[in-house]
Amino acid sequence: MSNSINPQSVNPGSNSSSSTKDDLIRGLNDDLAREYKAIIQYVVFSATLKGPEYGDIAEQLKIHASQELSHALEVARQIDYLGGEPTVKGKDAETSEDSKTMLEIDLKAEQDTIINYRERIRQAEMAGEFALSQKLREIIANEQDHEIDLKDALGMK
Repeated sequence: MSNSINPQSVNPGSNSSSSTKDDLIRGLNDDLAREYKAIIQYVVFSATLKGPEYGDIAEQLKIHASQELSHALEVARQIDYLGGEPTVKGKDAETSEDSKTMLEIDLKAEQDTIINYRERIRQAEMAGEFALSQKLREIIANEQDHEIDLKDALGMK
């Protein structure tokens, strides 16, 4: 009967154990802290990359920074929806005075982020949070584009 209310739509995650939901919120907060770090690094690196060979990627990093902000906003929204408190602390930003090293730092961060979001998707699906899982898939698509841009700039395959 379509007139009955699905209890899970009223109380998100009600089918999952509280520890599964708590683990998911903890993981999402870790992801949020990583997004804060990415925003800082992309802002700084886009302004400080030196050398004509890095002109195109510097412009891309500005776009990446705004996309990372979008990711942070969505992750914070999802944490709140699940009943958690979004973190206000970011992971420590890394830096370098060497342009190539800056890009390598960003590349490693993107690769770590993708791994973590894949795990978060598994957790979300185990908790029955399929809409969250879909949002995270959209974020991963952006993160993979960032990885491709960085690999191209570094001359990697």
